Amino acid sequence: MVDDAQVRDELRAAILRGDFAPRQRLVEADLCEQFGARRFAVRAALQDLVAEGLVERQQNRGARIREISLDEAIEISEIRRVVEGLVAARAAERLTAADAKRLTGIGRRMREAVDGGEAAVYSDLNAELHAALREIARHETANRIVAQLHGQMVRHQFALSRVPGRSAVSLAQHEAVIEAVVARDPDAAEAAMRAHITSVIEVLRSLG
Repeated sequence: MVDDAQVRDELRAAILRGDFAPRQRLVEADLCEQFGARRFAVRAALQDLVAEGLVERQQNRGARIREISLDEAIEISEIRRVVEGLVAARAAERLTAADAKRLTGIGRRMREAVDGGEAAVYSDLNAELHAALREIARHETANRIVAQLHGQMVRHQFALSRVPGRSAVSLAQHEAVIEAVVARDPDAAEAAMRAHITSVIEVLRSLG
């Protein structure tokens, strides 16, 4: 039998992959069978995911996937703008030569994906870049907040990726972030990241 943490991590990953639809009920017995877990482990996992904002409990109806409204997605992005700006600045301060090589490599692959029209590859590289910046920044509190906010934004990020021309705009913004971090310029890195997420907010508003 898997333990509480394994169930939580596997269920979280399934939610982020889109295996469950917004507002879909999560039946404990079904989850026990799906993850090979005992009932108490599933309940503990659900409680953790309620705290993360991915799951909600309904009185007398159990748990279901929480649906994030567009207005809430915009609010989440406003918080991300501040926190991820801090992450970019801290990454610029703590960058090593190996880190710089890693970031420029991701940037190069992002451009290749956009030039090749590979939207799914670009989306994965986008996530890889943001994760790399968090690792380089080594700001645990900021990283924890961003990870939680990211989980709540997954479905809206998919919608963003389908906006015509969005990848090319996003690419230029990410290249500006990479350039500033590699130059070890924390102020420019923070400004570039804030500009990028401001652009995300503007696109989200246009979807309303």
